Amino acid sequence: MKYSSDKIKTVGFFGQHGSGKTQLAEALLYKAGVTDRLGRPDQGTSILDFAKEEQDRKATLNLKVGYLEHDGVLLNLIDTPGFMDFWGDIASASRAIELGVIVVDATAGVGPVTEKAYTALTERKIPILFFINKIKSEKANLQNVFDELKNTFDKEIIYLTSPDDAKWILDSDSEFKEKLIEAIAETEDELTEKYLEGEEFTTEEIQKGLQNLLKQGKVLPLMFGDALSDFGIDEFLKRLIELTPNVQSDSDKVVAFCFKSTADPHVGQIRFVKVLSGTIKQGDTLWNANEQADEKINQIFMVCGKNRQEVPEIVAGQIGALVKLKVTKTNHTICSKDGIEPLEPIKFPEPQEKTAIIPKTRKDEEKVMEGLTRLQEEDPSFKFYFDTESQQTIIVTMGDMHLDVILSKLKARFGVDITTQRPKIHYRETFKRTTSAEGKYKRQTGGRGQYGHTIIRFEPLPRGSGFEFTDTIKGGIIPARFIPAVEKGLREAMKKGPLAGYPTTDIKATLYDGSFHEVDSSDIAFQIAAAMAFRKAAETADPTLLEPIMEVEVVVPEEVMGDVMGDLNSRRGKILNTERIGRYCKIKAHVPEAELYKYSATLNSLTGGRGTYTAKFSHYDEVPKEIQKKIIEERQREKEESK
Repeated sequence: MKYSSDKIKTVGFFGQHGSGKTQLAEALLYKAGVTDRLGRPDQGTSILDFAKEEQDRKATLNLKVGYLEHDGVLLNLIDTPGFMDFWGDIASASRAIELGVIVVDATAGVGPVTEKAYTALTERKIPILFFINKIKSEKANLQNVFDELKNTFDKEIIYLTSPDDAKWILDSDSEFKEKLIEAIAETEDELTEKYLEGEEFTTEEIQKGLQNLLKQGKVLPLMFGDALSDFGIDEFLKRLIELTPNVQSDSDKVVAFCFKSTADPHVGQIRFVKVLSGTIKQGDTLWNANEQADEKINQIFMVCGKNRQEVPEIVAGQIGALVKLKVTKTNHTICSKDGIEPLEPIKFPEPQEKTAIIPKTRKDEEKVMEGLTRLQEEDPSFKFYFDTESQQTIIVTMGDMHLDVILSKLKARFGVDITTQRPKIHYRETFKRTTSAEGKYKRQTGGRGQYGHTIIRFEPLPRGSGFEFTDTIKGGIIPARFIPAVEKGLREAMKKGPLAGYPTTDIKATLYDGSFHEVDSSDIAFQIAAAMAFRKAAETADPTLLEPIMEVEVVVPEEVMGDVMGDLNSRRGKILNTERIGRYCKIKAHVPEAELYKYSATLNSLTGGRGTYTAKFSHYDEVPKEIQKKIIEERQREKEESK
C-alpha cells in the first residue's frame, strides 16, 4: 500500500450534532467500497462511532479517522463531535486537514458548532465547503437554510451542485452556472481577462479556479445531498477528490505532528500523526522536537474507524497511528534530527466547569487519579487536580456532557464508580475594625514553667494585602529572640478564623507590649500567647467573611444580551462593560465564584448553545450578611458530621 503524496488528501467533517456528519462519512466509505453496507450511527452500525458511550448516546463524542481510495487518490476522512463540550477534538482535527466540510441539516439550519467551526477554520485559512444534508427529508426547508447562512456569514452563496437534483452546476444551463463562472473568474487576473473576452475556461482552469475560490474564502460554496438515501453522494465524492488540496511537501526531511491520542486495551496509547514531509518507516529512529529525545518507530497503522491495518511506512499527506511510543504525545512534533523546531501547538479551549469527584470506595482513589491522567492524554481539554484546602479532587470540564462522558470512561475502562458534589469555595475571614488584645500564657507544673505575654494591635488592610506583622517593642520588654515566635503563633492561629474556621487575611498585627520571664519564657509560650491575643481580638474586631470574585467574560448573540445580563445580576454579578463583536456581544462582569456552579448549562439554555464564557479569579470581597449566616451554619454542620 504505497501512495504518492500528490495523490493524498485529507478532509474534515464539522457541524452541529444531528446534521449527519458521521452519516455522510459513512456514505462515502460505503460508496468507495470500504464497507459492504451503509453504516448507521442511529442504529449502532457505524464503523466510525464504535465506542460504547457513542452507541449509547447515538452521537459522535471523539475524533475519528477513516480513509478511502477513489480515482487513484487516497482520501483521509476525519469526523468530529457536534457538541461544544468536545471542542478540543474539533481543534485537533483542524490541524490535520486540507479541506473542511461543514455539514448543515436542511431541516434544522445553522447551529452554534456550525458558526464556531467556520470561524476556527477561517482563522487557520483552511478552505471550507458547505454540504447541505437531509434535503430529501419532508421537513427540509432550503429557503430557511439559505437565509440563515446568508445572515450568519454575510457572504455570497455559490451553488456547486443543484439544490434540486444534486448534480454539478457546470453541467447544467441554470442561472447558478453563470454565477459560479463569474466567481471563478474573479479568483485570478488571467481568468478575469479571459472571462471578459468571452472565452471558455478549460477543465484545468475551472478546477484551479474552484480551488482558489475555496482557498480565498470570499463566498459560501454549497453542495447538496442526503447521506442516508445516497442522494448526491457520487457527485460529492467526485468533487472532494478534485477540490481538496494535497499537502505541499518540498522536502525529504521527516516532519510529522501528533494531533490526537487515544487508548486501546490491546496496544495501549495510540498517537495519530499527520505526516507533513518525508516518509516514516517502521524501525526508524526520529527526533521528538518538543522533548529533545529520540523516538523509535515501532508499528504503524492506517486506521478506519474501529479497523486497523499495519503498514510498513507512511508518506507526506498520510495519517498514521503509531503505538508504543515512549515520549511522543499530542501536540508533539517528530522529525529528522536536523534542527527542526516544534510546530505550533493546538490551542485547546480552557475548561470552566468545576466539579468535585469522589470514588465510591476509598481504595479506588489511586485508580481514579491514574484513570484521569490517562484520559487527559486523549483529551487535553479537561483538567483535574487535588485541592489541598478543601481536600477534594476537582475536575474541570467544558460542561455537563463532557463530565458525564469522562466519568463513564472512568467506569468502563478503570472500573471505578464516581459520585459528584459541589466544589467547596475558598472563603476567607478578615477584621473590619482596629482593636488591641492581650494574650498571656502562664503555666507552672513544677520545675521550669511556661510564660509568654503579648499585647497586639490588629488593623484591617486593603483587599489582597495578606498579612503584615511588625513590632514596636522597646527596651527589651520582650527579647528579640522571641519576636519570630509571636509572628509564627499568629500565622498558625490565623489558619482558622473565628467565624467559620476559614483562613484569616488582610490584617496587620503590631506587637507593641508584653513581658517575659527570665527562666520560664520560651518560643512555644510566646506562640500560644500570640494565638490567645488573636482569638481575643476577634471578639471586638468585627470579623467578616470574604468570598472569591471572578472576572467573567461572556460572549453571546446580541439578541439575548439582556437575558444574559439579567441572569448575571441575579447571581450577584456586577456588570463592568459590554462590547459588540460583529453579531455578538461580550459582557464583562464580576461574579462571586459561589454563584457560577453549573453556569454553562444556564448559558446554553439562554443562548441556544451559542454562548461561551471564561472566568478567572479577580479579588476577594465581603459576603453579604444574610449569606454569611448560611455559610457559617453549613460549616458548623460539616464539623458536627465529621465528628
